[in-house]
Amino acid sequence: MASRPTEPRSCDTFVALPPATVGSRVVFGKNSDRPCDEVQEIVYFPAASHKAGDQLECTYIEIEQAAKTYAVVLSRPSWIWGAEMGANEHGVCIGNEAVWGREEVCDNEALLGMDLLRLGLERADTAENALTVMVDLLEKYGQGGNCMESHMAFTYHNSFLIADRKEAWVLETSGKYWAAEKIEAGVRNISNQLSVTTKIDREHPKMRDYAKSKGWWDGEKEFDFAAVYSYVNTARMTTSRGRYCEGYKLLNKHKGNITSETMMEILRDKESGINMEGGFMTTGSMVSILPQEPNLPCIHFFTGTPDPDRSVFKPFIFVPNITQLLKTSSPTFGHDDPVKKKPRFLTKPDRRHELYKQHESAAVVMETFKEKGKEMLEQIRKLEKEKINRMESILQNRCLDVNQAVNLFSQCVEEEINTYCLRV
Repeated sequence: MASRPTEPRSCDTFVALPPATVGSRVVFGKNSDRPCDEVQEIVYFPAASHKAGDQLECTYIEIEQAAKTYAVVLSRPSWIWGAEMGANEHGVCIGNEAVWGREEVCDNEALLGMDLLRLGLERADTAENALTVMVDLLEKYGQGGNCMESHMAFTYHNSFLIADRKEAWVLETSGKYWAAEKIEAGVRNISNQLSVTTKIDREHPKMRDYAKSKGWWDGEKEFDFAAVYSYVNTARMTTSRGRYCEGYKLLNKHKGNITSETMMEILRDKESGINMEGGFMTTGSMVSILPQEPNLPCIHFFTGTPDPDRSVFKPFIFVPNITQLLKTSSPTFGHDDPVKKKPRFLTKPDRRHELYKQHESAAVVMETFKEKGKEMLEQIRKLEKEKINRMESILQNRCLDVNQAVNLFSQCVEEEINTYCLRV
């Protein structure tokens, strides 16, 4: 069995619902913290219909394909099939976290948590329906396999934050067992620890019996999922040091006034460790605005580059005939991809997409030439602010130009690249 890392390293996911937000909107955000040399790409897949009997190749295994899949936009490590975070055409957003506990993590190749995330987005039109899709697939296929593009094993259980225009769910897993908590108002975050305690709104039917059989629960005390299935002192979760606690504090600091820009500010916070640096770092970030009014479009911002503090959150809106996101899509290697060959990960190809390369060069300038770097950072923040204001105007004026939205994300990527090229 793969062992738990000495320090949990992964991600932070946040959601804020009215009355914690400004306006009748749900605001979702996530930082994906991954190995510092891993490329994260932003990709779009349109809705599709599939024939009965079709098989779907996920990262490691094949499963039965659904009759219909919804359009999705994903931020994902470029070597996997699944995703770290993303959204679908119905305004469902999901982010995942690595978690560990009493249950051994399975090394056997099955569905990655990142695969489950994408499957939930492709097959469900609400947050709760996504939860149902994911736990059904978890029961059928299990979770497992290396979560890092390396011969060294990095495996974990998964926690998910799933949101739509009306509500959010925290789904936490331990092997095939799981518990879920519904959030209808206020704020919630997840990090590298189980956090569903005694408020359990849905659960695996044998989750409590299994805990009793392992001697983790006596059947008498109030059932606390995080305390039973892990070693977390749930009484101190929001007061002890750590990213979960820091995220909780930041959300509550802004409670009642949370906007998309507030969420971006939280994701950029380095002092808390939420914007992670080092061998594991924040390699991609996402913020979504989900208006509760169904006639208004959901707006999803993605960076597609490391370190949100020197990246641009670029807007994406689901409309028909979206231009493919070529400059944030990594090269593909088909059956020659080292991920597909056994033994896996013997080599590591260059997966950098065009935006990643330009951002990488710009980051060197920011670190080496302080004045030039400061000027560049001001320019990309100005670009980001222009896009945020434009998106706010769309929501306020209830006026979306579909023809412009087709190229919205791709055009912003071009503008970001041009900013780097002019100053590198």
